[in-house]
Order: sequence, then structure tokens, then C-alpha cells
Amino acid sequence: MLITKVKDHRKILEILKEYRPFVFKCFGCKEVYFPEDEIDALLKEGQEYIRGVARIDYLCNEDFTRRYLERFGSEVKDAKAVLVFSCGVGVQVVSKLIEEKIVLPGCDTFYINGFQGVTAQDFDCEQCGHCWLNLTGGICPVTACPKGLLNGPCGGAKNGKCEVNPEMDCAWIKIYKKLKEIGKADLLKKYGVNIRDYNTAIKK
Repeated sequence: MLITKVKDHRKILEILKEYRPFVFKCFGCKEVYFPEDEIDALLKEGQEYIRGVARIDYLCNEDFTRRYLERFGSEVKDAKAVLVFSCGVGVQVVSKLIEEKIVLPGCDTFYINGFQGVTAQDFDCEQCGHCWLNLTGGICPVTACPKGLLNGPCGGAKNGKCEVNPEMDCAWIKIYKKLKEIGKADLLKKYGVNIRDYNTAIKK
């Protein structure tokens, strides 16, 4: 089991005002607690800034999500960013499919005991309780980097490949390239070194 918790309301409202985003809400997994009523109340408060909202199930399904992006293509194009309320997997899938915009998480994901479900997908969510995807271009430094580094590359990458697994692309090189392409590389300097709070990831 896992639960999603809405990030700080004040920060979400700031995102709505600054980016005027298109919003995705994912409610598909029955093993996930999703605070939809709280999210709807928050979106209603900032509705004047929102370009559109799509409520879908299984945002982690890449083909399914691609169809929704095509359906809402004009609204997504008009938005400066895409705000995703889901676990970290949904955010990563949307970020992969929308390379030209920043994709921001609206939730943090926490692990709780219980059945996780089985899905075949390219992305994973560590359920670490503090989602960093808003600072890393939608590429997770915890799951995409074998070392789970939050403060940048280790320095061991060679030709863009990870020193731990030479078949993997270095997550932080991917993060930098993505942020540079969308004009958000300054995020890496703005927020500096990140320290992970493992208390939010303890599995009891």
C-alpha cells in the first residue's frame, strides 16, 4: 500500500499563479490512498489560473497517458507547466512524454504496509515521502540513480553512463540536459544541495 499526500497548499497555489498549469489527477490504483476531495478544493481556490484538468486512471500507463495528452493537446500547449497529482511514477511518465515543459508533482508519496500491486513500467517510485521531481525535471534521482544522489552526479559517469551499471544512463546527466532544454537549469543552483530526510521513508 501507499498513500499520496498533497504538498504544501501555499506552494501549490504559488505554482498555479506562476505557471498557469494544466493539471492531471490520477486515481487508478486501488492500493493508493488519493486525497481527491482535498485536491479539488485546492484547485477550486486557484481555478482562475488553471488551463485545464484531466482526471484519469493509471497515469503510469504510458500509452494511455499519451492518448490523454493528445486529447488535451491545446490546453497543455497553452500552459507553462503541467501539475500532476499522483505518485512519483505518474509524474515521471508525463515528464517523459512532454519534453518541452516542466512537469511538477502535487503530491508526496509515502509507503505503508500492504499489497503494492504488480505493473510493468519503466519508472518506479521509492515512496520516500518527499518528492524532488519539481527540481529535477521530472526525472527521479532516487530511483534513476543507483546511489540515490540528491545533490548532483557522483563524478564517476563515463560517456553519459553510470559507473555502477554501465548500461544505464547517468540520471544526473539526464536531469541537467532536460532542465537545460526547457530553460530551467537555474533550479539546480537555486536550491543547492539537497539532504534526504530518511525519517519520511521508514517502512514500519
